[in-house]
Amino acid sequence: MRPFATMSALLLAALSVADKPITITILHTNDLHAHIMPVNIAKKSYGGYARQATLIKRFRATDPNVVLLSAGDTFQGTLYFNIYEGLADAAILNTMGYDAACIGNHEFDHGPVALSNFIKSVNFPVICSNLNLSKEPSLSNIVQPSTVLTVGGEKLGLVGAITPDVVTISSTGPTVSLNDLTTSVQSAVDDLTKKGVNKILLLTHVGYEEEMALATRLHDVDAIVGGHSHTPLGTPALPGWPDSKGAYPTIVKDATGQPVYIVQSWEWGKVFGRFKLSFDASGHVTKVSDAAPIVVDSTIPEDPVVKSEITAFERPLIATQNLQVGTTAGPLTNAWGGASLISQVISDGMLEAGAKQGAVAAFVNAGGVRSGLEAGKITYGQAITVQPFSNTLVILTLSGSELKAALEEGFKSADHAGGLLLPSKGTRYTLDRSQPAGSRISHVIVAGQPLDLEKSYTVALANFTANGGDAHDALKNAKGKRVDTGLVDIDTLVDYIKRHSPLDVKDEGRIREIGG
Repeated sequence: MRPFATMSALLLAALSVADKPITITILHTNDLHAHIMPVNIAKKSYGGYARQATLIKRFRATDPNVVLLSAGDTFQGTLYFNIYEGLADAAILNTMGYDAACIGNHEFDHGPVALSNFIKSVNFPVICSNLNLSKEPSLSNIVQPSTVLTVGGEKLGLVGAITPDVVTISSTGPTVSLNDLTTSVQSAVDDLTKKGVNKILLLTHVGYEEEMALATRLHDVDAIVGGHSHTPLGTPALPGWPDSKGAYPTIVKDATGQPVYIVQSWEWGKVFGRFKLSFDASGHVTKVSDAAPIVVDSTIPEDPVVKSEITAFERPLIATQNLQVGTTAGPLTNAWGGASLISQVISDGMLEAGAKQGAVAAFVNAGGVRSGLEAGKITYGQAITVQPFSNTLVILTLSGSELKAALEEGFKSADHAGGLLLPSKGTRYTLDRSQPAGSRISHVIVAGQPLDLEKSYTVALANFTANGGDAHDALKNAKGKRVDTGLVDIDTLVDYIKRHSPLDVKDEGRIREIGG
């Protein structure tokens, strides 16, 4: 009997070691969008991978049981991505020592193979529970629903999820589909709990509002580290910064009444997320501490190792990145809607490029406008941050009724307005947010004349939108002539800036919004 007694004692001892109270420090980023270098806001510098690396080293030296996570959208947004397709980011994230990431929608912008190359290049798991990748050979064997990290001798479960809109807002292709978000996530959570994992975080790229709603439908989830909506939570009031949209963390009750702690870290690495979760031996959160987004500004020195790595990647880009293409008298804001000054520049550039083939109006989708511009000189590198997608210009002939339907499809809700079609000069309309879907657009003027539902209109669009991106089925299924010019979005923008500098852009009220 003694051998059995000894074995039982060992098992009990092992269990007692495994099930112990622990405090875990969560460091996190989301929506970096290839912003390897710092960006300027109101003439001050924020972000940059080398500064983030300094913070990571600092907290690993001072904090207990550090875990570093990315909530997706590492891809798309700067010349670094256009040249390296995420592989420069992969190398630097490896150096920084990320522990896990989920997939963002922009990770599909260059198709599944580019995402596969990124995943194969990183030293950490990339997870997603609600993607069906069984028919996509480049991804089916390298993306799992969840992963388990061992932290301070304890198991920490991570479950990934992506926005269900990914198939309409990115380039997933015909082999990738979606499973139900809630069912997929809860199933992955249940698989972990069956394996004895009692500390579970979601690593999601579905958006702040959706993350809060998702939390209420789940159980056995302790926290959500999110992204996609670029939501500032708990951020300070700094010049040029948007207002914080909620608490950091935001606390929501799950389906059983237990608290779920939700965080995001805005965008582009301008803030760096950090909070500590203290668990008891049963895996219940007993305390949340040191919870605050950290402003990544010039007071944080650049890590020399990461800086040297960036320098190596930067050398082939410098001449192109620093090339001045024009100037602007004032800042070109990127407000989400009709007051976007930079969208007026983009759409007017599309119209000028498309006019040779008969276009009388042009429309850029709101989600395709990624940044504004500060007053002063405009470089090619800055222009890339505005139009990073390498979309091509499509000339499409629409009936008036098809154009009206496309405008209606552009606005699902205030939280889903990425498909809102922002018009070129001479074209405008009224958007009434209070009306039901299909009846929100009125007083449409195209090329200076009231919209005629029976008339044909030749318009310029990005191929992403013309092919049905952002759920634009009316454009995808339009019966008229369709010509892809091959002109790339960044080229039409840069050419327009060169022709019209110095830019002096005023809000023309091209979209009148009421009923908000």
